[in-house]
Amino acid sequence: MRSFIIFCLSFYVVFAKHEIYDGHALYDINVKTIDEGRVVNDLENELLLDVWTHAVPGRAGQVLVPKVKRKIFENALKGAGVEYNVQVENIKDQLELEDQKLAAAAARSSRNSSRFSFDYIPTYEEVDAYLEDLARRYEHVRVHVAGTSVQGRPIKYLAVSTTNFQNFRKPIVVMQSLLHSREWVSLAATLYAIEKLVVDVTESDLLENLDWIIIPVVNPDGYTWTHSNARFWRKNRRTGLMAGDFCIGVDLNRNFNSQWSTASSSNVCADDFHGPGAMSEPETRAIANLLATFTTRIALFFDIHSFGSMILYGWGGNGVLPPHALTLNLVAVRMAQAIDAAKLPTNPNYVVGNIAHVLYFASGGASDFAMLTGVQLSYTYELPAWRNHNWSLNGFLVDPDFIEQAGVETWEGIKAGARYAIGNFRAKDV
Repeated sequence: MRSFIIFCLSFYVVFAKHEIYDGHALYDINVKTIDEGRVVNDLENELLLDVWTHAVPGRAGQVLVPKVKRKIFENALKGAGVEYNVQVENIKDQLELEDQKLAAAAARSSRNSSRFSFDYIPTYEEVDAYLEDLARRYEHVRVHVAGTSVQGRPIKYLAVSTTNFQNFRKPIVVMQSLLHSREWVSLAATLYAIEKLVVDVTESDLLENLDWIIIPVVNPDGYTWTHSNARFWRKNRRTGLMAGDFCIGVDLNRNFNSQWSTASSSNVCADDFHGPGAMSEPETRAIANLLATFTTRIALFFDIHSFGSMILYGWGGNGVLPPHALTLNLVAVRMAQAIDAAKLPTNPNYVVGNIAHVLYFASGGASDFAMLTGVQLSYTYELPAWRNHNWSLNGFLVDPDFIEQAGVETWEGIKAGARYAIGNFRAKDV
């Protein structure tokens, strides 16, 4: 009876929760040339649209357009000869569907003290409680606070080590997710890694030869906001950025001190607003301080995002390849192949390459910053979107049937990268 009541309450709440997206349409954009791509990009910036993926020749882009801007957007595309189609007429319908499916999954969840449930997407508070519970129950696990968010929420990380980080010959792997708060499925990757390193250990060599730092929720304010107010919120919740400006929030993945502001927006209202200065946000400073604490031992860094089925490396701000790009690519290919061997057949194979060449120019990113601090193997993962033959939740939306699968397949890639990092780190000491 209690599960039924929870489901019903969740069902009714969603209708009020997603009103801000009523009438928003999701467009597929197909460009034939680089010039067409620039036209679309300029239009998206001018109208301050929510770009889910950028359109480039050979790969369609996706953009969410509010009802009041649709006519302007479509007329501009027609005038430029750009092909498009409306994939979703009203994204609010899909938001309600996502909430209903996740609420139903949570109501029937079999979560117990021995294993975290991957049937639904947990809240910030649930993740926090889970980390604290693991630290109480397992000797090789500690919870630490890297810093606090704009609104004062702790940014906690799980430190997993059989030697309490006292063996300085052991390399460290750092993983983080939810730097962009709407990318809910990325949380499955970090939580599943925690499960495999703490609760259900099947690869003991990864504990014997490595120490692990895992930050599941880097952007707790933004993540909380996506659950309560705006599902597609991407930035943090910084206010008072510009005098007289009502827009808030900084894109944390444009705020790191790596080619800061060279390939991002100075418009406070833009989703990729880079902030008033490099490292201006407490969330990015928390990660920077954490990296600095272990700078000589971090052998591998993962910044987990969605969506796109990609493994990316720097430099993102200018597309220049670092001197060890061949090694970066080699390891990325190994990781991609491991994921592809475990992925759903309905999802595409992973694409590997430089951030700017494969995706788009993006400065101030976490993986670029980690590499700048001396982490040789630093990557951005873009997890897949959900695909199903019967129906589809688009882009950032999550189906309960894919949550654990996202963790399972991503873990295969992480394992491949971690095992390479062990040998690579030891080789430096020879």
